This record gives sequence, structure tokens and C-alpha cells, in this order.
Amino acid sequence: MELTNLTDESAEYRSAREELLLAEIDLLRHRERVAGLRRALPPGPVVPDYEFLEPAGAGGPERRVRLSELFTGPGRPLIVYHYMFGKRQTSPCPMCSMWIDGFDGVARHVDRTADFVVVAAADGASLREVAHRRGWSSVRLLSAGTSTFKLDFASEDGEGNQDSRVSVFVRDDDGTVRHSYTAAPRMSDDVDQRGIDLLCPTWHLLDLTPGGRGDWYPSLTYDP
Repeated sequence: MELTNLTDESAEYRSAREELLLAEIDLLRHRERVAGLRRALPPGPVVPDYEFLEPAGAGGPERRVRLSELFTGPGRPLIVYHYMFGKRQTSPCPMCSMWIDGFDGVARHVDRTADFVVVAAADGASLREVAHRRGWSSVRLLSAGTSTFKLDFASEDGEGNQDSRVSVFVRDDDGTVRHSYTAAPRMSDDVDQRGIDLLCPTWHLLDLTPGGRGDWYPSLTYDP
């Protein structure tokens, strides 16, 4: 397969690029196999109908909403991103915030197939403030309030330390909500931070470059 029409590529470069292409095809096929295994998971456990608090407009009261009410139609899955913000995480996580920047951009596309929300331990006013500061307008933000949602899914510990997760839920025909899938950045002792990297394009764009990711880490703000 010709990837470019450049005529001055060396034989060494072309050979190495063709080897890399085969490896990329193998990786794609492996990802598709993994996705198939994920889709083939048996029905997960029934979960409580957790109550969340949804920030209202400036000065308005928060609205209480149940997990079962986040599904907007039959047959639609619900994707939840666990935001590291609130309790002992007094400042929003820069990594999570970067990811939600991206989620906000694609939320209207995801909405064609699935429901998507972001849940944090922070209160509604704090969520509303950070959303305004970062320009989020499409992603739905919820506070876990007093529920044990984040604790039950290990995105929070007993001392209020926060972690990120992505969880998927489904709703049976009778309204029962089940947990389908959860993934975390830490997958094993030697995979500490990259378990849900596929959710964020930033890393994959950097991986295309000769220098790769290096030691770069996102920040809440950047100098001009």
C-alpha cells in the first residue's frame, strides 16, 4: 500500500515503514478482538439507583436525578466518566480536565448512540464554575452528592482521595440498571497510568511523532 507519493524515500525508510504498517494492522485487529470480548461480556450485576445532583444555571437550585433517569431511551447504554475533582481533590485534575475538553467536543456525536455524563465528588457550584472557566457547554456534569457511587466504583477511597474511571451501564426492559464495564488508568503493577488512554486523542497524536509523549503532562493553564 502506498502511503505517500514522495519519490526520495530511502529503501531503508520504505522497508521500515512497511514493517511498521503491518504492525499497525495487527494492532488494529487486536483492538477489534478486544472490543468484541468487551461487547460479549455477560450481563453484569444490578446496581443501586444512585442519586446525583445536577448543577442548575447561575444562582439556581441543584436538581436531583437518579441513575435510572440518565438513560434517555430504550436500548441506549450510559457511559460515565469519573472526574477527579472534589473532597480531597480540591483542584480539578489537569489530566481529567483535558479529557473532558475533548468529551465536550464530541458529546453531540456520542449522543446519537449513547448517553454520556461526567460525575465528580465536587459540589454543583464548583462544577458549574470549572465548566464556565473551560468553556464546556455540551457535556453533562453531575455531582455524586452524598451517594456512594464513586466509592462503590473505586474512583474514591474512604478518605476522599479521587481516581478516574470510565463505566458503562445498561438498563433492562423492566428498568433495572446493570453495570456493564469499568476501566481504570491502573491495570497492573506495570501499567499504572495508561489503562484508559484510548479515550483521549492527545496521547495518540503525540505518539505519532518521533519524540513521542516524552515527559509532557497536561496543565490546567498554559503560558502564552
